[in-house]
Amino acid sequence: MSQQPTLRTAEPFRHDREIRRQTRADFPDQSWRWRRRPRHPFNKGLKHLTPCSHTRHPRFNPAIPLASQKCHNTSSRPLDTLVAMRVAFAFGLCLIAGVLTTTTMTEGRLAALPRQAIGVTAAGSAPARVALGRLLFWDPVLSGNRDVACATCHHPDFAYSDGRDLSLGTNAVGLGPARRSAGAQPIVPVRRNSPTLVNVAFNGLTLDKPGDGASAPMFWDMRVRSLEAQALEPIKAHDEMRGDAYTERDAVSAVVARLAATAEYRRLFAAAFNDRDAVNAANLGRALAAFERTLAAPNSPFDRYMRGESGAMTDEQVRGMERFESAGCANCHSGAMFSDFAPHVLGVPDNPALAESDAGAGAYAFRTPSLRNVGLTAPYMHDGVFSSLDEVLTFYRRVSFGRGRGGRGRGRLTVAVRGVNPNVSRDTMDPLLRQLNMRGRGQRELISFLHALDDPDFDRAVPTRVPSGLQVGGRIER
Repeated sequence: MSQQPTLRTAEPFRHDREIRRQTRADFPDQSWRWRRRPRHPFNKGLKHLTPCSHTRHPRFNPAIPLASQKCHNTSSRPLDTLVAMRVAFAFGLCLIAGVLTTTTMTEGRLAALPRQAIGVTAAGSAPARVALGRLLFWDPVLSGNRDVACATCHHPDFAYSDGRDLSLGTNAVGLGPARRSAGAQPIVPVRRNSPTLVNVAFNGLTLDKPGDGASAPMFWDMRVRSLEAQALEPIKAHDEMRGDAYTERDAVSAVVARLAATAEYRRLFAAAFNDRDAVNAANLGRALAAFERTLAAPNSPFDRYMRGESGAMTDEQVRGMERFESAGCANCHSGAMFSDFAPHVLGVPDNPALAESDAGAGAYAFRTPSLRNVGLTAPYMHDGVFSSLDEVLTFYRRVSFGRGRGGRGRGRLTVAVRGVNPNVSRDTMDPLLRQLNMRGRGQRELISFLHALDDPDFDRAVPTRVPSGLQVGGRIER
């Protein structure tokens, strides 16, 4: 019987040549190949010989029964047992990671919206007040030149935004991206992008705060709290609704006087607030806020998925949700509204249409926007400088401190990065940017998940007339 090859373990490196020579001498009929074991913590520094006719796997000698082959480290476990242990260990790690990613993280940091908006059942949102607020929302009587209404820049055709990078207020004509100056001279645009009002009733709802409405931060710079206070601010803003008709100080009182001079409004205010002298600034804000709180859309595919409807989101969207969290997006875009409602310095470039740089709440800090209906409300960021979600993700790769394809280096950078506001230094950018990991593939899945936050089933009703007799919605003719 011919002698069978034996598996030879290498001695220290100085004896390698002798081992090779002796092995070839013992088995002259074999063609031998010296092979190094694959790099692995268990195989560090180990080598072995195998016949070139049996090299399908470098760790075994198929000429010898598998059960009799010993591991080449200090252990005497059979190789098949050791391999099985390694496979089981790796499988266990993958299983634990998958559970943590898809269950613990998602359920802990993201949540479905409540089925009913905050404050809808309260006395402040009684049907009479909602009906009054809807008429006021569409009536251009609130503007200085009587040519622009709240609905001009928050129109249902654009998910209660306007589809523009920067809104055009008074002295303009048209709707959405087609809106333009009403005269021969160009007009100054509003310096901020018009955010959607859909789900605005949930502003302030975060992981650790229930969102009481009264303290909910409003506007990109968080300059006021509550919907009631927010509703009056555009009336005072020159580029939005006031124009040159009166001063900022007199704007609200002048609008209240117009409403009080209209008999139908006097009757509607009295019915809504049970007071004959109800036409005042406070009730004006309450009526507008009551209507805006009804603009809820809490049944997106994501919401249904989180409530237990497993087929509500596609496999691609589920992968995108996992990518959303693993990349660090949920550090700021968390909770049911996908926002922490806090200011952050990101270095978003200024819109070139602005005459001056916009520093936001100070030091170029802007509030984290909600991602609800984000697929319906382009352009993006506080000044609408990015026209697509692809551009937004590309920007985050650039500012992710070297952890994305567009980053440069690691840690705190002082070099300029293309597409970042030159007025913002790396040292002043939000530290949470360091935790972003935008490397690798998955952008398509991430964008697909963001579209799972869209719910177009919101109130789109437009009144046929308004008490002032003016054009409904202002000068929005197409």
